[in-house]
Order: sequence, then C-alpha cells, then structure tokens
Amino acid sequence: MAGDKDKDALALAIAKRLNQLEGTAPVWDLKLEDAGEGWARTSMLIRDDMLNGLRTAHGGMIFALADTAFAYACNSRNVATFAQSATISFLSAGKPGEKLTATAREDAAVGRTGVYTVSVTGEDGRVVAIFTGLSRTAGGPVIETA
Repeated sequence: MAGDKDKDALALAIAKRLNQLEGTAPVWDLKLEDAGEGWARTSMLIRDDMLNGLRTAHGGMIFALADTAFAYACNSRNVATFAQSATISFLSAGKPGEKLTATAREDAAVGRTGVYTVSVTGEDGRVVAIFTGLSRTAGGPVIETA
C-alpha cells in the first residue's frame, strides 16, 4: 500500500494534468496552488473582464474557481470522476484586482459518490463563497501510472 506521500504525489500529478488539459485555466489564469488525496487549492486574480455590472467578481467566475478545486479533489484517487450536482452560497464580494483562493476538501466518499466542500476566500481571509459538490465516479484512470 502506498504511503500518504505517494498518494498526495499522485493526486498532485493528476491535478497538474487536468489543469494542463483545461481550456479555461489559461484563459482565466486559474492557478493550481497545491493538491493531495481528497483536497485541492486553486487561485485566480480577479481581472476587469471578470466583473459583473456592479464591478465585483462575477458569480460565474467564483463558481468556476470553486468547481475547478472540486474537480481536482474528487479526481485525486485517479478514478475519473464528474460533478453530479453543485451549489454555491455567495457571502461577500470578490474585488477587482484581488486574488481569490478556493480550497476543496472531501467530506465523505462512499461507493461511487463523494461530497466536497470548497471555501473561497479573499486575500484578507474573509469567506467569499462556500461551494458544495456531489461527485460520481465514472471509472477508469485519469492518468496512466506505470
């Protein structure tokens, strides 16, 4: 059985690969900060083209940031996994020029279903949003391991 370091190294390799394959990550300059088995952290700098009409971070951008951290966390065991459902509660506004960070954590994984909570925070530590995702494994590896 692999140790925690080995599991975390595989999870980080999976997250890096998913990040490389995404079309949205480079366009939005969405960064993979770190990942391990059952968790991941992503970040994004809120640019002017990511603002809503009230000049705060568009909810869709915040959702995308959280959803990406969720994807990296729920695929961390190298079994292809997809979102089954997700909800988000917006608690404070993301500001222009601010770096937002999303940290996803696995709450439970039973059979083919997983439950994850993602906290999106601003640079000052305030909670911008809480995202809850329900995942479903589809099977097959995300990356090939030798």
